[in-house]
Amino acid sequence: MRGAEHGAAVGENFYTHVGGRATFEKLVRAFYAGVREDPKLWPMYPASDLEGAIQRLTGFLEQYWGGPGTYSEQRGHPRLRMRHQPFRVNPEARDRWLAHMRVAVDSLDLAPLDDAMLWDYLERAAHAMVNTFDE
Repeated sequence: MRGAEHGAAVGENFYTHVGGRATFEKLVRAFYAGVREDPKLWPMYPASDLEGAIQRLTGFLEQYWGGPGTYSEQRGHPRLRMRHQPFRVNPEARDRWLAHMRVAVDSLDLAPLDDAMLWDYLERAAHAMVNTFDE
């Protein structure tokens, strides 16, 4: 529950439980460290605005998990499928994305239940972003 439409959540939630913004920023920076070395995924990302991409994904995840609503205040509704439509996200790209995200999640050393909860969401989100089955 949020104190206002875009405000921070009231009471402890997953976001505060796992360490707040610092945890999500660590996750996203570890993820992008892997993506930078991936010849298939890296071309999909804005090399000239990597820090912006890091901040957008961090903001989205922290808002999703109960942190501040800054992402929506700055960018509006997430509309994840629409924002990813310009990119060819096939099953190979999804699997590579998940492989880098798995390494990033593992770097957090979360408790098993927290890890499972986060990973479940990330897997579902990745599968939802597939927009082509073409190679």
